[in-house]
Amino acid sequence: MKKLDFYPTTNVDELAWPEENYDLTIDSSALLFFTDFQNNKPLVVESTSPVLKVKELMQKEHVRLKFVVDEKEHFIGVVSSDDIIERKIVQKVSEGLERAEIVVADLMTAKKNLKALDWQDISKATISDVITALQNNGERHCLVLDRENHKIRGIFSASDISRRLRLNIDIQEKTSFSKVFTATL
Repeated sequence: MKKLDFYPTTNVDELAWPEENYDLTIDSSALLFFTDFQNNKPLVVESTSPVLKVKELMQKEHVRLKFVVDEKEHFIGVVSSDDIIERKIVQKVSEGLERAEIVVADLMTAKKNLKALDWQDISKATISDVITALQNNGERHCLVLDRENHKIRGIFSASDISRRLRLNIDIQEKTSFSKVFTATL
């Protein structure tokens, strides 16, 4: 067994940071901006988790989206910071639920209501193609599907792309009749 020594940190001023690739442009490969779940664990939350705790956790972690899994850890949807805003929590309370009883499954977006880009398509795309797709569909996040293996392979985040390119990416949420209708209730 090797003996390890401790050293003083008094003369250290800097933190190590990942090396930034400043050569990235909107013509760079989409794969350079992709959070690949084969390399990074997805951020998950159980469907039975209390929404109030998940909301607090997401705020502390500075995370806007988590993947929702059931008791068998099967993917069943996503929950975003937009899904758990106070207005939606109050709506559930008005439907008869206690605030503390509201769980992620009550407010998440089920996988049947999600769309994803295909892994094979994005492997040949530029980040400009992804940005256009996000803007055209009013989405801040986009899942990537590995259709061959029947898995969610990863995700794109408009805020991550924006930060890495140092570019403001304006995403206007598409308004649908159902969203307008439920907002007026």
